[in-house]
Amino acid sequence: LQISGYLNLLANTIDNFTHGLAVAASFLVSRKVGFLTTMAILLHEIPHEVGDFAILLRAGFDRWSAAKMQIYTALGGILGACFAICAQSPKGAGETVAWILPFTSGGFLYIALLNVVPDLLEEKNPWNSLQQILLLCTGITVMVLLSHT
Repeated sequence: LQISGYLNLLANTIDNFTHGLAVAASFLVSRKVGFLTTMAILLHEIPHEVGDFAILLRAGFDRWSAAKMQIYTALGGILGACFAICAQSPKGAGETVAWILPFTSGGFLYIALLNVVPDLLEEKNPWNSLQQILLLCTGITVMVLLSHT
């Protein structure tokens, strides 16, 4: 098995841990925020997990081993959620959420921009770059609108 498969598993576990943090902290804010965060993470995770499965297959894992390892990495999400719940302050959820949500949001933005910005810089066609920037701004606008409804 190639080292890239194991590195992918480690990164996926950390990613799932932060997702668990975000979901639990969001539910500490309100049910609405919790459900919105859960839906956003699910929409992100479906293609992400399919891609990770393909990476594991390419790294030499058989289908059953790759599927088992993907399930094991999902336990990172449960650990993250448990950590967020256990980290609650006796003064209330507000102090917990005050650091967890910005931490996880910053991580998600960092990862997203880490993937987008290099592509924008290498893009030769300005129309494609403009489309990507417009779609990024549209995503931000949707998040702002959802947070105010």
